[in-house]
Amino acid sequence: MAPPSPSSSSDFPARGKVLEVRGDSVIFQPAATTYELHLKVEGEPYAGPLKQPVQALIRLAARKVYTVPSGGAFIAPIFGPPRIVQGRVRFADERVLVLQAAASAPVIVDLPGQDSAIDLTEGRIRANHLVNVAALPGATFHLLTQPATAVT
Repeated sequence: MAPPSPSSSSDFPARGKVLEVRGDSVIFQPAATTYELHLKVEGEPYAGPLKQPVQALIRLAARKVYTVPSGGAFIAPIFGPPRIVQGRVRFADERVLVLQAAASAPVIVDLPGQDSAIDLTEGRIRANHLVNVAALPGATFHLLTQPATAVT
C-alpha cells in the first residue's frame, strides 16, 4: 500500500541538530550535511535540545522563483542565513512550495505575491522538477519534535 499523499507543506519536516542558540536565532545542521543554517526562531525562544536529533520546519519567503532545467539540490551559503535554495518540488499549491534542498532538509517556500517574480522558462512548477529560489532575509525555524529520552 502506498503511503498517504502529503496534504500540506507542514508534512515535510527537516531532520538535524541545533548546534547553537544565538538570541532569537539558532544554528541548525540538517542531518548528513555540513550546512550550518542561521534561522530565526518562530514564537517562543528556543529551549529545545542542543546537538541532539530534532525535527523542525524550515521556512522562507521567496524574492524570485525560477524553474531550471538541470543542476543539483543545495542551500547557499553553506554557513549563514539561506539566500538561495534549489531543489526538487515535493509539494506545491498556489501560495507555497516545498523544495528538497538537501537529503534531510526540505524547505518550505512562501511564493512571492507578484507574478513577475516567478520565471517559468522551463515550464510550470510541478512535482519532481527543479526550482531555484532567491530568498528574502529572515528564514525561520519551528521545532516540531525531539526524540524520546530513553528510560533506564
